[in-house]
Amino acid sequence: MAGHRVEASRYVALAPEAAYDRLLATPLPEIFCRRYAAFPAISAVPDQPADWGILGQVRTIELADGGRIRETLTIVERPHRFGYVLDDIQGALRPFVRTVDGEWSVTPEGEGSRIGWTWTLHPKRSPARLTMSVIGRMWKGYADRALAEIDKILTDSR
Repeated sequence: MAGHRVEASRYVALAPEAAYDRLLATPLPEIFCRRYAAFPAISAVPDQPADWGILGQVRTIELADGGRIRETLTIVERPHRFGYVLDDIQGALRPFVRTVDGEWSVTPEGEGSRIGWTWTLHPKRSPARLTMSVIGRMWKGYADRALAEIDKILTDSR
């Protein structure tokens, strides 16, 4: 079944290598610190490996609403991109979303970098496909907020 793709990006005044390394190392609760529509804040990542960024690593993302999601790194191409699969979704998206393929990209742009973030949402069953555009619009607001937070975090720590 085809997924529903959503994407967002933002320019940051940081070289690609530094942007990539800082993005990968920033704790998720710092980036996703506030709820947006059906997307809760991330409260903790209790089992994150200290050396997060190795292909195949797995971590559990705990959400502020009591939900949780498993994340597995599926792509690691420093300093260009890293990707992951979200599954075992517990929380508001559970009735609608089976898995999510996510990817962060960092590309040179001018004196800095463009950080891109994409999600491909894979719905659970046919009626859930109808909700993908609504979830996608909510994700766009969530992504815009997260990218603004990333810009602040990455450029404040120069």
